[in-house]
Amino acid sequence: MSAPIVIVGSGFAAYQLVKALRKLDAGHPITVVTADDGHEYSKPDLSHVASRNQRADDLVKLTGAEFAEQHNVTLMTRQTVERIDPVQQRLELADQQLSYGQLVLATGARAMVPTIDGLAPNDIMTLNSLGEYRQHQQALLDAQSVLVVGAGLIGTELAMDLANGGKKVVLTDMAPQLLPRLLPEFIASRLHSCLSKQAVTLELATLVEIAEPQPQGYHITLANGHQHHVDAVVAAIGLRPNVQLARQAGLRVNQGIVVDQQMRTSAGNIFALGDCAELDGQVQPYLQPALLGASALAKTLLGTPTDVVRANTLVKVKTPQLPIQLAGDTSRSDAQWEVKVDAEGMTASAFDTQQRLIGIVTTEQHMKNAFPLLRQLPIG
Repeated sequence: MSAPIVIVGSGFAAYQLVKALRKLDAGHPITVVTADDGHEYSKPDLSHVASRNQRADDLVKLTGAEFAEQHNVTLMTRQTVERIDPVQQRLELADQQLSYGQLVLATGARAMVPTIDGLAPNDIMTLNSLGEYRQHQQALLDAQSVLVVGAGLIGTELAMDLANGGKKVVLTDMAPQLLPRLLPEFIASRLHSCLSKQAVTLELATLVEIAEPQPQGYHITLANGHQHHVDAVVAAIGLRPNVQLARQAGLRVNQGIVVDQQMRTSAGNIFALGDCAELDGQVQPYLQPALLGASALAKTLLGTPTDVVRANTLVKVKTPQLPIQLAGDTSRSDAQWEVKVDAEGMTASAFDTQQRLIGIVTTEQHMKNAFPLLRQLPIG
C-alpha cells in the first residue's frame, strides 16, 4: 500500500480537501491528524449562536467518527503534532511516529487576544472554533451584557447577533468606523445606524484602558473616559496563521506558510491550505479560496499537478439587519464610487482614476447584483 496523504487539521479547508480527494479516488489512503474531536461543522455559524440560542453540539453536522467512516479516512483525534521530519517524511506525535507520502498542513489560524490591564488571557473569550465556543458557551449564554473588542467582520457580525439574542452589547475598536478594511465609510455608517438602533453601544476610535473584575462581570474603562459594566468580554481583533510546525520544519514562512500556485511549500511534498497558507504574498482567509485550493490540490496530490484557479472572493457580511456582500478593493481612499440606492437596497461600484472597476458592495435585495459585477472585476 502506498504511503498515505496525511492532513494536519480538521477544519473547513482540511475537510474540503478530503471531499475533493474522494471525488477523484475512493481508495487512496488518507490520514487526518487533529488536536480536537474532528467534528464537521460550519464555522460561520459561530457568528449566530446567541440569536439562535445554540450550543456547540447543535452546530455539529457529522461527528469525527461519522465523517471518517463516510469518507473512508483514518482519523486520529486529540493528537498534537510535535515535529515534522521532512527528510524522513514523518510526523512525530506525543507517543508515536507517522509516515506520510505527501503532507498537507491545514493548521488554520488562531484568534489574537489583546492585552487588557486587569484581565488574564483566560478572562477573554474567543470564538474561532467549535472547541473555543464549547469552552465558553455557558458563560456567553448566561451573560446579559457583552463587550466585543474588534469591529471588523467577525466582531460586527457577533455584536449584531448578541443584540438579536437580547443581550446588551458594547462594540469597541481603535478604528473610527466599522469594518475599516472592507467598507467605505458611507456604507459603514449605514451599518453603524443599524447597530445603534439595537442594544449596541458603539465605542469607536478608542481602546479598552482597564477592566476591573467585579463579583459579577467587569467594570470597563475606555481611553475616551467612558465606562461600562459587562458580564463577558469577547475578542475579535483578527487571526494569526498557525505556522509553528512549518517554521520548525524549515519551511518558508512569512505571514503564513508560503506556497506556490499548486499550494506546494518550499519542501516539495509538503503543502499548505486554508487560513495558514500564504499565496502571492496574501494569506488565504474566507471559504472560497479554501474551496478553490482544495479542488486544485486534490488533483495535484493524486498525480496531476494543477494550479489554483484565481478568482475574486465574494465576502458576505452576515448582519441580518443590513446584509452585505462585497468584493475587490473596497477600502481605497482614492476610489470613485457610483452608488445606486432604492427601497430594496444599494449597489455601489468603486472605480480607480482610470475609471476601471476595482470593487463592489451590494446590500439587501441588491445582493443579487453581486455575481454579474463580480465577473467584471479584474483578477488579482
